[in-house]
Amino acid sequence: MRTVLTIASAIGVMGVAETFLLFALAGHVFGLSYAVIRTLIYLKLSVSGHLTIFVTRTRGPFWTRPAPARVLLAAVIGTQLIATSIAVYGALMTPLGWRWAGLVWAYAVFWFLIEDRVKLAAYWWLDRRPRRTPADAGR
Repeated sequence: MRTVLTIASAIGVMGVAETFLLFALAGHVFGLSYAVIRTLIYLKLSVSGHLTIFVTRTRGPFWTRPAPARVLLAAVIGTQLIATSIAVYGALMTPLGWRWAGLVWAYAVFWFLIEDRVKLAAYWWLDRRPRRTPADAGR
């Protein structure tokens, strides 16, 4: 359980920080309206959420064998085509356009690669720290 909580916490905190950073950049650096920012964040959460599956599915780097199941790849590709289309063309939200959608994808992939390295570092750290047992508590 210690391993699961450590990895989940590291990746979860990063995900929240990445999203708030994108929110701040969109508003303060790029000067986007809140309506566009909402769509931007929607797409970022969708893309990053699915990429996190590929970070966490193995203990090693994301490209480690076995490869993801075809059904998983098909589901991710299908849902991301739909989510990106919704954001780009503005179905029930402000349209984002291809330029901003591409930026969101690049941003998400950039952080995906960093998350994978953080995961590897967390496993490395956990493997080198002895596990405490209830018997150790009395010492």
